[in-house]
Amino acid sequence: MDAAAPPPPPTPAAEPTTKVLETTSSGHPAFTRIRLATPSDVPHIHKMMYQMAVFEQLTHLFSATESSFSSTLFSPTIQPFHSFTVFILEVSHNPFTDTHFVELPFYEPITKVVNLDLPIDDPEKESFRTQEGSDVFAAGFVLFFPNYASFLGKPGFYVEDLFVRECYRRKGFGRMLLSAVAKQAVKMGYGRVEWIVLDRNVNAIKFYEEMGANILQEWKLCRLTGEALQAHGCAD
Repeated sequence: MDAAAPPPPPTPAAEPTTKVLETTSSGHPAFTRIRLATPSDVPHIHKMMYQMAVFEQLTHLFSATESSFSSTLFSPTIQPFHSFTVFILEVSHNPFTDTHFVELPFYEPITKVVNLDLPIDDPEKESFRTQEGSDVFAAGFVLFFPNYASFLGKPGFYVEDLFVRECYRRKGFGRMLLSAVAKQAVKMGYGRVEWIVLDRNVNAIKFYEEMGANILQEWKLCRLTGEALQAHGCAD
């Protein structure tokens, strides 16, 4: 999903989320965690971003590199929730035992156990292993940043990208990621969360409607980019 650049970020301080843990006694449990991404996640974010471009048939527009993600998403001056923010969804066969991400400021990871009928077969798991020597794998991400709802007089979040890798789809993980963004918006007193969706992606549209989102048919996305944008840089 693509969008125009947001207005200057708002200033309300973020509050840590409450850790959620659900247990299960049967089936095939998948241990999940949503946490703030770190610079070490850039290779996984880049690979998933390209997979999203393939899914949306937009690879001809994809020019981002790991270096560009590192410098723009994880600049030392960026504070989560006040600029570009990425949540990573991790999935493991075992409970999470590390405490590193719990001790980081700004956001307490959300953990949840999802009971599945069948185990997940991840053919790319070695490429998406997030911790050396563990069975923790990156399964999806959401990229969002602040915008402003002038009619509400409140800031909000704009979701630029929401992606779940193919073998993890239709298991509720996309809903978990989007819900995490909405939950953070509520905690910060924001007025809305919005995003765009390709009109041909009927499954996504149905999914968003089921989550309570309004699909605004009367609005059209406008974009300046490439040569059209650069022309304004040369204008008097």
